[in-house]
Amino acid sequence: MAEDARDMKGAGNVRGAGDVNGAGDVRGAADPVLVEIVEGTLASVEMEVETAIARTARSPMIRDAHDFRAGIHDVRLRKLTGRSYSALVQPIVRDFPVAEMNPGDVFFHNDVYLSEGGIGHLPDLCVTVPVFHDGEVVAFVQAFGHHDDIGGAVPGSMPSNARSVFEEGLMVPPIKLWDRGVPNRAALTIMTRNSRMPDSLAGDLDAECSACLMGARRLAELFDRYGREAVEACFDAIVSGTTETFRRELLAKIPEGTHVWEDYAEHDGVDPPRLHTQRMTLVVDHSAPAPLVIDFTGTSPQAKGPINHAGDYADGVFLKKWLAPILRNLADTPERMAELDVNEGVVPLIEMRFPGKGTLLTPVFPAPTNARTFVILRLLGVLAGVLAKATGGRMPADQETIRYTGVYGEDSDGTPYLMREVLGGGSGGRWYADGEDTIHVVPDSRNIPVEFAESRWPFRVERLGLARDSGGPGLYRGGLGYDKHLRMLRDASFMSIADRSILSCWGVNGGRAGSPFTVEIEGRPMEGLVDDSPVRAGEVVRVRTTGGGGWGCPLDRDPALVAADVRDGKVSPEGARDDYGVILTGAADAPRTDVPRAAGLQADGPRADGPRADGPRVDVEATEARRAELRALLAANPPFFDRGPGFPSLSGGLPHAEVDHL
Repeated sequence: MAEDARDMKGAGNVRGAGDVNGAGDVRGAADPVLVEIVEGTLASVEMEVETAIARTARSPMIRDAHDFRAGIHDVRLRKLTGRSYSALVQPIVRDFPVAEMNPGDVFFHNDVYLSEGGIGHLPDLCVTVPVFHDGEVVAFVQAFGHHDDIGGAVPGSMPSNARSVFEEGLMVPPIKLWDRGVPNRAALTIMTRNSRMPDSLAGDLDAECSACLMGARRLAELFDRYGREAVEACFDAIVSGTTETFRRELLAKIPEGTHVWEDYAEHDGVDPPRLHTQRMTLVVDHSAPAPLVIDFTGTSPQAKGPINHAGDYADGVFLKKWLAPILRNLADTPERMAELDVNEGVVPLIEMRFPGKGTLLTPVFPAPTNARTFVILRLLGVLAGVLAKATGGRMPADQETIRYTGVYGEDSDGTPYLMREVLGGGSGGRWYADGEDTIHVVPDSRNIPVEFAESRWPFRVERLGLARDSGGPGLYRGGLGYDKHLRMLRDASFMSIADRSILSCWGVNGGRAGSPFTVEIEGRPMEGLVDDSPVRAGEVVRVRTTGGGGWGCPLDRDPALVAADVRDGKVSPEGARDDYGVILTGAADAPRTDVPRAAGLQADGPRADGPRADGPRVDVEATEARRAELRALLAANPPFFDRGPGFPSLSGGLPHAEVDHL
């Protein structure tokens, strides 16, 4: 089978599969009441599948960190649910004709280059189950998640200096893992034999297969109750409704024209740190069938190390759904934003244009991809940045990005263990509010509970809190990252797959960048990409994750809010003075009490109850003088984006990029 398979040979057996990217012709008017019932049922089934996986899986990454997703797709391969992203069904119907599928079949794959862009790295394992009604396939239930280990050069299957996908673990193209309800024991044996955590892998796969089969039964009941024609008409209405909502409420707010911006990954694990460019040209034409054209021309060549992402498959349909949630920031209110799901209805609104083969987004097999989060997550920020330029700043500043940190070694009985965690960070300040602290960009993911971690692994969690001063200063401050300290009880090895250790989350419209990701072991600084740094029993690993960028000039922030941040431990007194120009008196760590708002300087922007009587207080006169001093130092024509102090170290001394001005 060719690595670049795209012929979709199985799709011809799918009724209407020729139009997998759009709503197509609605086959009969849908009953609006039934549409609500069907939409609610789909969400319920998706949630039930995820709940079943979470309760029956074995690995901490799936069970506790919840780094997995379920999705429901119709027979035309359209994703119907929008609470979260998922992989694609395209590679399954490409290799297995739908007409030859049977009830009880379960399909499996994790091959990055044969996934049509739906799988980013080999630890993401995907199972797909067809749904049957009257003997025909009518839908698909799918689950994929990040598993502990699928082989490769290092525990966790994410070698930071990999030069080939062959170093990253076992590649499995689409296969039939269960045939009519009977598991393929040979395939399962091969996969578990290649894993350092075979029991966890076997348990996770069993949980995912069983949950998806259960979800398929639930969906079949929906078809049995209302009939195929009525249910599929509802599917069309759900998808087309999203298309029209996004076109009318969101895209209409983007001015027509061409807008350009770029951002960077900072290292690839092989070459010395440098700027790996991800450039986006956004062309907006509201009269075109696809109002948004996203052109990635200007993106850097593929990296030697594992930061590449194979995104140029199936017309970029995965990336369209991956990027579309950023558009929700254009909603009229945060409440309306929260109501908008992203399903296949966003796909016809976007046209993707990729450069030729051999770039970060169009890598050539067998380029490594295990740290592709450095690219695919950066694209969310690039789209937010280009939209910020287009809309005069009506986008949040840069958010946290995924990083994996952990330790591995042997238990007292010689059994190997792996603790790997996806710690979140701060989201960017918004034009109406501060960023959120310690959020996880992967929906519903979470840090591993301390109680579980200490009972399972040989370390003690001595601190888990907010990283003070990590949020980018601004009229609306960036959210804070984590500050986590682990004291090892046995010798082990530390591992990290982390970006934003040099470049920070950027601030926008006068806001400043947040603080970067840092790791220290007993005061020894670690790089963002390490596989096996030794850590001795008794030593402390300190992890500080990224803070979000700030939005708006920090000198315009209400001093009372700055005082409240100092009281709450989010900003230091020094940060208040140097970043916000606020001079405080009184104890910085006094508890909050209920007293009236204190008199003080007022400014446009966020407001808060003022400093408490026994907490830090604003010295109004000194603050006015300090802010006047800092305003005099502001550049006459500052860039619209602030990338932080790490950017000049990689740009040859340039303080900002050419595209950073409006």
